[in-house]
Amino acid sequence: VQLQASGGGLVQAGGSLRLSCAASGRTFTTYAMGWFRQAPGKEREFVAVMKWSLGSTFYTSSVKGRFAISRDNAKNTMYLQMNSLRPEDTAVYYCAHKERWALGYPSAPGDYDYWGQGTLVTVSS
Repeated sequence: VQLQASGGGLVQAGGSLRLSCAASGRTFTTYAMGWFRQAPGKEREFVAVMKWSLGSTFYTSSVKGRFAISRDNAKNTMYLQMNSLRPEDTAVYYCAHKERWALGYPSAPGDYDYWGQGTLVTVSS
């Protein structure tokens, strides 16, 4: 599976961005797809995940109510709509793909099998 993330950029606090993650290859094996982010000097952290067959979602508490995952099955693409952005949301955002079933929502980087290259989101105050 190959993942291509895009849509990052510079935005003022309170603004919005929509990230995209286009998947190609063995996409029929998708169990879940997630978003992670990594700020300078920090570890990669979980943002959100969608279980692909059910479309159910789970978010980390700091983005709940502001971010939303969606998908376009015809395009094999996942989106992350980010609203009410804050300076602390500044990070490189990565999309990730998980093939095998797991109990609950996969939220650790090690849960995922494939990663996109990352897209930088910068939120100015």
